[in-house]
Order: sequence, then structure tokens, then C-alpha cells
Amino acid sequence: MKELNLWEKAMGWRKRQMVIQQLEHDLWVSPLQRNVVLEEVAKEIEKMTAFGPDTISSFTVHIRNMKRELY
Repeated sequence: MKELNLWEKAMGWRKRQMVIQQLEHDLWVSPLQRNVVLEEVAKEIEKMTAFGPDTISSFTVHIRNMKRELY
């Protein structure tokens, strides 16, 4: 594997910083989109068989309680 020179290292660092900034400040999801995704996750978890029905039910209740109210 080749050694990265100082310029290549700096460019990699800057790119990571730009992505982090973008994720922290520009990423916005509407409450409606969030609720749709959370419901999809809850439905998929209900299909799981790795845990008992009580545990699955607890997971899905917790996930559905994460939904936000639409104004």
C-alpha cells in the first residue's frame, strides 16, 4: 500500500469535515417522513422471530412512541 503524502492526507481530512458539517446542519427530515420510516421499522420488527412476542411487542411500542405529532 502506498504512503499518503501530506496533501492527500489534508484532502481526506477536509472531505470528512465537509461531510460531517453537511450531516449536522443540512440534514432535515419532515415529521411525516420520520413517522413513515418509524412505522416501516416497527412493521419489520413485528416479523422477527428471534425474540418472543412480548419482547417484539415492547420494541414496536417503543418505536411507535418515537413518532412526532404532525401540526
